[in-house]
Amino acid sequence: MPGLGNSSDTELETKRILLEIFKERQRKSAEAGSIPSFYKKKPEEGSISSRVQRLAKYRFLKKQSEMLLNADDLDAMWVCLRENCVIDDATGAEKMNYEDFCHIATVCTEQIGQKCKRFFSPSNFMKFEKDDSGRIAILPFYLYVMRTVSLTQARIDMSELDEDSDGFLQPHEMEAYIRGLIPNLAQLRDMPTAFVQMFCRIAARKFFFFCDPHKRGKACIKKVLLSNCLQELMELHQESEEEVTDVEQAENWFSLTSAQRICDMFLALDKDTNSTLSKQELKEYADGTLTEIFIERVFDEHVRRSKVGGGNSREMDFESFLDFVLALENKDTPEGLTYLFRCLDLNGRGFLTTADIHTLFRDVHQKWIEGGNYELCIEDVRDEIWDMVKPADPLRISLSDLLSCKQGGTIASMLVDVRGFWAHDNRENLLQEEEEQVEET
Repeated sequence: MPGLGNSSDTELETKRILLEIFKERQRKSAEAGSIPSFYKKKPEEGSISSRVQRLAKYRFLKKQSEMLLNADDLDAMWVCLRENCVIDDATGAEKMNYEDFCHIATVCTEQIGQKCKRFFSPSNFMKFEKDDSGRIAILPFYLYVMRTVSLTQARIDMSELDEDSDGFLQPHEMEAYIRGLIPNLAQLRDMPTAFVQMFCRIAARKFFFFCDPHKRGKACIKKVLLSNCLQELMELHQESEEEVTDVEQAENWFSLTSAQRICDMFLALDKDTNSTLSKQELKEYADGTLTEIFIERVFDEHVRRSKVGGGNSREMDFESFLDFVLALENKDTPEGLTYLFRCLDLNGRGFLTTADIHTLFRDVHQKWIEGGNYELCIEDVRDEIWDMVKPADPLRISLSDLLSCKQGGTIASMLVDVRGFWAHDNRENLLQEEEEQVEET
């Protein structure tokens, strides 16, 4: 055959080159010793290796995306589920047994294609609660399919933005992901264009607060997907804002209402309009109910020294302010309590003593008296805190003690905010008022 000899020569030459490369690597490994190489230099931008990696990543993600169910496929699956299920006589719920499950799998595969087949595995059927007849409800199964598709699509979108391909997102990459979601979220799509960049900055910060515990400036994509933050952001897809109360909008960090509230708060505190907050300016936060010692500790532990204005000058930038607000508004979470504990740990020893509690509460006590409240004994409050925590070591309270007692957020609030102590001191009255409001409605 023409050209056969040339092909054989090329194949032999290729084998010879590969053999030489293999021998060269063996020689280098022998010279380096028995410790294998664990670091491979990242290919230079624009090099052939870099371009090949990008192309391989693009093709892989494209293939994964093509295997996902789209909106029409999900609608077709829901119709198929409803048409082939049975109605439970007792509850009226739509259910299917395993035979129905297998039949629906066949019908869906014929109508939608092979990409829906993976959802109809025996192991998936066993994941759901079954009634006495061995049937599962179709709604939880359908919601499972929708959530799986949504998370997989989010994983693909984030991977496309992951420039280093290391499974982590940097702040600008996370902001780009959020910016891409805005047109698909009903409550955000009409956001003023001028506010989009600021909104993305505020929204991204919550992901880093909860998914970057070591403050490396890189949020793990797996943690982002498993966190409540992504679910909270996706809740904004509801078409009608009337379905969401004002309280729910204010409590959702990712809502437009919340983002505007944060901006307004920062601008109101920034009296000298230099885009950072001094200690004196931050003291006005929450109507000045936070103690001075707590503000001092926040600057000591969580605010970087400024590069201008002298070596010891410190001012809180907007990102640090967002962390500060997130910690105070999420005191009961491990991340929020960890932030606050570093401030409460006056000597950086990893635990609080009775002296620390006395020092911290002294400022709260002063604000309490200045507010015209009754006299109280600091030692009694200290003993009450000890009873609430029940620390493993009776002489010291650690962060793990605060986390395990399930009242760490309340205790932290009592020690840094006079309003937090007031809420604890009047908890019985507040509960009674809530019960009366419920009865009236």
